[in-house]
Amino acid sequence: MTSSVDLGRESSQPGPSAEAPQLESPAKRLLVVDDEEGIRAALGRFFRGRGYDVTTTDSATSALDLLSSQRFAIALCDVRMPGMTGVELVPKAHEADPDLAIVMLSAVNDAPTATEALTHGALDYLMKPIELPDLEHAVERALHKRDLLMQQRAVERMIREEVDQRTVEVEREKSALRALTVSVAETLIHAMEAKDIYLLGHSQRVAEFASTIATQLELSEDTIEQIRIAGRLHDVGKIGIRESVLNKPGSLTPDEFEHIKDHVRIGIEILAPLSHLGDSLRYVHDHHEHWDGGGYPQGLKGTDISVGGRVLAAADAFDALTSKRAYRDPMTPEETIEFLGKHVGKLLDPDVYAAMRTVVARRRTLVFIDPHV
Repeated sequence: MTSSVDLGRESSQPGPSAEAPQLESPAKRLLVVDDEEGIRAALGRFFRGRGYDVTTTDSATSALDLLSSQRFAIALCDVRMPGMTGVELVPKAHEADPDLAIVMLSAVNDAPTATEALTHGALDYLMKPIELPDLEHAVERALHKRDLLMQQRAVERMIREEVDQRTVEVEREKSALRALTVSVAETLIHAMEAKDIYLLGHSQRVAEFASTIATQLELSEDTIEQIRIAGRLHDVGKIGIRESVLNKPGSLTPDEFEHIKDHVRIGIEILAPLSHLGDSLRYVHDHHEHWDGGGYPQGLKGTDISVGGRVLAAADAFDALTSKRAYRDPMTPEETIEFLGKHVGKLLDPDVYAAMRTVVARRRTLVFIDPHV
């Protein structure tokens, strides 16, 4: 019988428990934050058996105290706890340690809460109850994401330092352009979303959903991360689209639609200097291509479209349909999956759609786990 634990209960039990002194590399240190004593004990026992150095605590406040004096690689954090919630903990934890990978655990299927947690920087949001081997795989994925993000930040830091060093050697206009290209990935997405309240959080949701679909497709970890980055940046070109068109409550005219389509070209022009983004640039370029060749900007067809572009097309369509827009109310996930099923082989790659359908079904299904194992 597979080892498992009932993570479906949430209750108030006082008393933080700081267990297991730092015996191993910080890369294996795990912090469990949950007000349920039985869950803390079960998770601690399970992950210690997998080679982790585990510390547990029963509240977000005590977790912050631990983070102020100790370094952890990853935290498993309950969402609903007395006092400070797990969602409120996420940004505070990242202030204490920007490199901390955080995985949220919740017994409540609440899309706004999940979106808020992921927007604040959590790497995953899992539903209780969950089988322990699945949780272990989620922890491994989060640690891999953490490594890639740290590497990415290191590369970006090196680029910024190089730009700073060369600034004194070039004329003012060129130095200003270099400074812009270094910071564009971090600033333009916020400026773009500020233009349209209906786009707020869209890029982050697409990024995380697309990476989950890519995981279901069993793509390589590096490809999954490139897809996540592309999802975060896929709509930066909308910074160049007129607000009157973005927020139009009715149907677009042919000219307006052509104007909207131009956001792909604008986005690639903005991102082109950031060559260190690698395959993410192509994925951004392809995210409006259709499986049947009816998309844009190149009219690519089938597997001529990059795998990242095909995954982003599905994630982008799903999030657009399940989000409120100026011209319509949102659809439910079930309605959206049924609707998109009619576009398989046209808009969507059949394999990508099948993976997306599986991901959505899994998110809405809770599996009972024996609490006594």
